Amino acid sequence: MNPAYRSCNVCGGILATRFTRVRDSITNEYFVILTCKKCGLGHTHPQPDHLNRYYGRHYYGSRHGITAKFCIGRRLRFIESTTEKTTEKRLLDVGCGDGSFLLAAKKAGWDVTGTEINPHPARAFNLDVRHNLHQIEGTAQFDCITMWHSLEHMKGIKSTLRLLAKLLAPKGHLIMAVPNNDSLQAKLFGPRWLPLDVPRHLYHFNPGSLRFSLENAGLQVFASRHHEIEYNLIGWSQSALNYLNCTPNIFFEFLSGKGKHHSIWARTSNFILGSALTLASTAALLVEALIGRSGTLVVMARKKVPIN
Repeated sequence: MNPAYRSCNVCGGILATRFTRVRDSITNEYFVILTCKKCGLGHTHPQPDHLNRYYGRHYYGSRHGITAKFCIGRRLRFIESTTEKTTEKRLLDVGCGDGSFLLAAKKAGWDVTGTEINPHPARAFNLDVRHNLHQIEGTAQFDCITMWHSLEHMKGIKSTLRLLAKLLAPKGHLIMAVPNNDSLQAKLFGPRWLPLDVPRHLYHFNPGSLRFSLENAGLQVFASRHHEIEYNLIGWSQSALNYLNCTPNIFFEFLSGKGKHHSIWARTSNFILGSALTLASTAALLVEALIGRSGTLVVMARKKVPIN
């Protein structure tokens, strides 16, 4: 093993092998997933120095497809129900994609800023979008920072969260969503679970490892939820399809506008079967919700209050 991967990125604990072969749906390469014995954080191994070719020209499509409007509305409700009622409403969205959420937040009265590796699509809407967090550092602090399924893409969890803590206003809130590596569907589908998404997902969180990572950065979780329905549904249906198909993720890519390189037969057959499995998965959603092990973690955190 490369010495850089002998210890956990957050706590320095020993890493043990969880999955020996997890397939990348874009390059068909295989990766290993290691798990920290101390805090439970999962690590993709190896972690490529340059990830551009693992995203590829087909990766960027509509992030949420037909559920985009519903998803944005739900996330705005998370923010409004969580953040302080104040005239200062500065919001930073880390990993803002095409800027759809930033546009909605701006319309709702927020002064918005974003970061994205490829900022040009969002900048086309005249949004303030930087390449990375280091280009944000030194600016005024934010009343709300959001990370919608972007923390797992970051190279350094500890350094990223500590920088976010600096950028957060004293009474500001950090709201983030990540796949739940301890969910019922993750345990059932193992290395074929859709949200593993190696090597783009460099890290894999469960409730304990996410809380530990935040606390280690000087942040405190004060609320959590487990529901982003479209993520949880597609996690069930596409992961089940991955057991039936030689080529993974065709149904998911079709829904998100990224699957045009597949044959018409592959797209049609996977759409029919995937739709049926998605409907069937509604029962699984109820079960995972009842036992508190849904496919997504959404947490709200703030800076720790110093003890005098």
